[in-house]
Amino acid sequence: MTPEMEKTFAAIRDDFGPESIARVEQMLTAGKQERHILQRGARWVMPGLSRKAWHDPREHPDLIPVVNALESHHASIKKELTEAWQAHPDAFSDYEHYLTRQDDWQALHLYRDGGLVGPSAAVAPTAHQVLKDFAVDTEKICPLLECHFSTLLPGAVIEPHCDLWNFSINLHLAVDIPEGCGITVAGETRTWEEGKCLLFDYSFEHEARNAGDRPRTCLLIDLWHPETTLPERKALVALVTEIRRLMSEE
Repeated sequence: MTPEMEKTFAAIRDDFGPESIARVEQMLTAGKQERHILQRGARWVMPGLSRKAWHDPREHPDLIPVVNALESHHASIKKELTEAWQAHPDAFSDYEHYLTRQDDWQALHLYRDGGLVGPSAAVAPTAHQVLKDFAVDTEKICPLLECHFSTLLPGAVIEPHCDLWNFSINLHLAVDIPEGCGITVAGETRTWEEGKCLLFDYSFEHEARNAGDRPRTCLLIDLWHPETTLPERKALVALVTEIRRLMSEE
């Protein structure tokens, strides 16, 4: 903990109470204890959050409006995505995961680096507007991460891995799904149902594949885990932002 972070955490405790960010502080000292074996690859696992890999997209009341809006606008989102893939291939780029970069995994970003990606509004206006109205303006999106169309080309495989932490959660809208695609999280394999959402905790080991004959596209949104609190979110944003700043100076 840097002096700057100590000061920030103290201010949050003053505003919200002495125990308001206890779970964040415990996370920083717990190491890899008190976590599921399939979360061992994650950097941080905040205690007290549900220890399950798969979530029902509608089990968390705060997230239901996001899920409903995405699913109800699926037809327009798919139409615009198809047009973008054909007419604006330059809007897509190799997806750069923190562990890897793959040219058979393409991305079109709608939200990145803490804000909406303006040019994407012209390419995918419906998805951009839904994201703004139901995830960004409502502060459901985790500003430390992103939202993008994730396109796996035929034959693409995302190898088993854990993402960095459990205090955000990954929502997928199945936009365009050929036969032969699947995603495995914590050993359980499911398939996407076009027009429907999947929700999972990506601190658990997961992998995906497209064994179909055309690209597979989902719209991915990194949302705050609904069991995190406002003071915890403030502390986590400050913490990760400071860590990234320090790493950029090395």
